[in-house]
Amino acid sequence: MTTGTQSKVKKMSPQFLVTDIEHSIEFYTKKLGFSLEFFYEDFYAGIIKDGCSIHLKTGKPSIEERNNKRENNDLDIVFSVDGVEDLYEEIVNKSVEIIQPLCDRPYGREFYIADPDGYILAFLQEA
Repeated sequence: MTTGTQSKVKKMSPQFLVTDIEHSIEFYTKKLGFSLEFFYEDFYAGIIKDGCSIHLKTGKPSIEERNNKRENNDLDIVFSVDGVEDLYEEIVNKSVEIIQPLCDRPYGREFYIADPDGYILAFLQEA
């Protein structure tokens, strides 16, 4: 992205609408190892891990959209990671819903999980 100025994108934070923000924060911090970056009033929060962040906003995620994404394995976020096997074992042992078990692909090894609102997260160790 060239803008002709000295601006620089420092971080990107996708926003997920969640039905229960406290439950979502607990899921991401306790099961996936994120830290709470901020909590605004009672409806908006940011979580962060290794410089990757997600913003959570209380709302009503589209059930139809979530179901369509699940049926088609459409991903909401792909995290590029090192040590994917160890991460997979950690997550499996925390009773997280696995959408796609750890598998080999031409581009690397990956697995998919779902969060409490049905967002699909992929963890990929690139080849």
